[in-house]
Amino acid sequence: QVQLVESGGGLVQAGGSLRLSCAASGQTFSSYNMGWFRQAPGKERELVAAIHRSEGITYYPDSVKGRFTISRDNAKNTVYLQMNSLKPEDTAVYYCAADRATYIARIPLQYDYWGQGTQVTVSS
Repeated sequence: QVQLVESGGGLVQAGGSLRLSCAASGQTFSSYNMGWFRQAPGKERELVAAIHRSEGITYYPDSVKGRFTISRDNAKNTVYLQMNSLKPEDTAVYYCAADRATYIARIPLQYDYWGQGTQVTVSS
C-alpha cells in the first residue's frame, strides 16, 4: 500500500511556473514508477509526465514536452513536477500516481495508487 499526497498547486498567470510535489509513504517508494496526470472539467484524465523507478527514464506527451520536467528524490520519497511556460489550457486538477510495471505506463488504469489531486489554474 502506498499513500500519495500532492502539494504545490495554485493560481498562476500564463507564462509563469509552478512546482508540484508528491510525497509518498508506505511501501518502498523506489520500487514504483511515478506518473503525473491531469484532468480538466469534461475531459479525460491524461498523463503529462512519468518517470521510471530505477532507470531515470522519463516520458512526456508532446503537449508539455520542453515545458514540464518530472524528477524524483528516492531519499525523500518524493516526486516533483516542474511546470514552466504555463498556458491556460494547462488548467486542471493534477494527480500523482504510482505503478510497479517494468515499463512506464501511460494510461490511468495501469496505475495502482493515486493521490487526492491538487488544482492548477492558469489565468490568461
